[in-house]
Amino acid sequence: MRGGQWLRATDGMRLEGAAGSGGPVHPGFCQTAGRNSAEQATLHRDAIISAPATCGTPKPTDVRIHSGHLSAGYQFAGLEYGAECYCGNRISSSRTREEDCNLDCKGEKGSPYRNVRNRGCFQRPKNTTAAFLVHSVQPNLTSQSCVETCTTRELPLAVLRRPDCFCGYVSPLFPLHHPAEEAHCALANSSGPTASADLDYFQVYQTPVQDSRCTDRKFLPEKSDTLVALSSFPGAGNTWVRHLIELATGYYTGSFYFDGSLYNKGFKGEKDYWKSGRTICVKTHESGQREVEMYDSAILLIRNPYRCLMAEFNRKCAGHLGHASEQHWKSSEWPEFVSSYASWWASHVLDWLKFGRRVLVVHYEDLQGALFPQLRLIASFLNVSVTEERLLCAESNQDGHFKRPGARQHGFDPFTPEMKRLIDGYILTVDRALRDSNYTGLPREYLPR
Repeated sequence: MRGGQWLRATDGMRLEGAAGSGGPVHPGFCQTAGRNSAEQATLHRDAIISAPATCGTPKPTDVRIHSGHLSAGYQFAGLEYGAECYCGNRISSSRTREEDCNLDCKGEKGSPYRNVRNRGCFQRPKNTTAAFLVHSVQPNLTSQSCVETCTTRELPLAVLRRPDCFCGYVSPLFPLHHPAEEAHCALANSSGPTASADLDYFQVYQTPVQDSRCTDRKFLPEKSDTLVALSSFPGAGNTWVRHLIELATGYYTGSFYFDGSLYNKGFKGEKDYWKSGRTICVKTHESGQREVEMYDSAILLIRNPYRCLMAEFNRKCAGHLGHASEQHWKSSEWPEFVSSYASWWASHVLDWLKFGRRVLVVHYEDLQGALFPQLRLIASFLNVSVTEERLLCAESNQDGHFKRPGARQHGFDPFTPEMKRLIDGYILTVDRALRDSNYTGLPREYLPR
C-alpha cells in the first residue's frame, strides 16, 4: 500500500497588536503543516475566512486574516492552498523553503486576480434577466471592476459588455459550451463604434469565488449491494476523476488503498473500508482475474500511456502535484521504470476487458475535450440522477486541488526510440482488444504514426 504525503506547506505570518487593533502583519515565513494540524495546538483551522482567498491580491487576503485572527487572540495565521486558514500561538513544525509556499495560482499570469480565469467570449443569452442574478451599469467598466463586483457579491461568474456587468452562475440558460471568436467581444467592449451584431457577445471571467452548488457530498444513504470499481493504471487521472464524480453525484468515492494526503484534502471516503458499500465507487489500480471479479461493475479509465508513464514517474519522484527533476529523467531509474510499467499499462486494460462483468470505458482525453457529456454518461452508469445545474457546476470546478499543473517542458524527449517501439506495440494491442470487445478503439492521438 502506498503511503500518503503528510507534510504540506503553509504560508505564515505573525500578527501583532492588541486584539482588534489592526496592528501590523509580518509575512514571510513558510513552514510545513503537521500530519494532523487541525488537531494540534500549532495552526488550527478557523472558520473566519469564509470566502476563497484571492491569490495574487495579498492586501485583501492579509487584512482579512489579520483582522479575524488577531481579534480572536491568536499570534500566528497561515494560509493553505490559497483558501484554508489556520491560526494559533505556537508553531511546532519546521521552517521550509520559500518555494514551497510560492505556488502558481490558477488563471492569467499578471492579472490583478491571479486565480481569475478568462472563460472566453460567448453569445448573449436570450434572457439576461433570467440568466444572471446581478446587473450593474458602470460607465468606466473594466474587466477588473466587473470581477471585483461579482467577487464582492460572492458569485463565480463575471460577465461584461460595456457598460454592463452581470454576475451569476453557469446554468442551462448560459452553459458556456459554445465559445465565439474573441474578436466579437473585443469589438463589443471597445470604445469605438460597434456593430449591433457584436453587442450580442459577452466576455466571461471565472471569479475567485467557488461555485458551491455541487460541493456538498455525503456517503450513500443506504449501503449498496453492488461494488463499482473506478479502475485505472497509475497516472491515468484516477484522483481527478474521483473529484469529478463526487462533484457530479454528491457522493463520496472510496479507495482500495489509503492515502492520508487525499483524505486531508477532502476525500472522506478514503478512510472507509473499500467494501463498506457507503461510497459510489472505489478507486483501484489492481488487475488480474481475482481482483477484477471482486467488483460487480467498473468504470475503466484509460489514458495515453506516454502521458500515464510520465505522470506516474512524476508522482513517484515528487508527489501528487509535483514534477520529477531533469536529473531523474536522465537517470537509469527512468528506463527501468518504462520497461516494467509499459506492459502493466496494457495488461491492466486487457484484464478488465476480459474479466469485468459490466464495464464502462472512459478515455481521459474525452474528459478533457467534452467533460459535460462524459460526466452525464458516468452518472447514468452509476445509476445516479443528477441535474444539469449540478453537472455544469462540476464542469466549472473541474480542476480542484487534485490535478497536476500543465506538463513541465523538457529540453529533450524522455522517450528513446526503443521505448517508443515498446509502447507503440502495446497501444496497438489494446486498441485491437477494445474493438474486439465492441468498444470504440483508442483515441487517434495514441496511435503510432
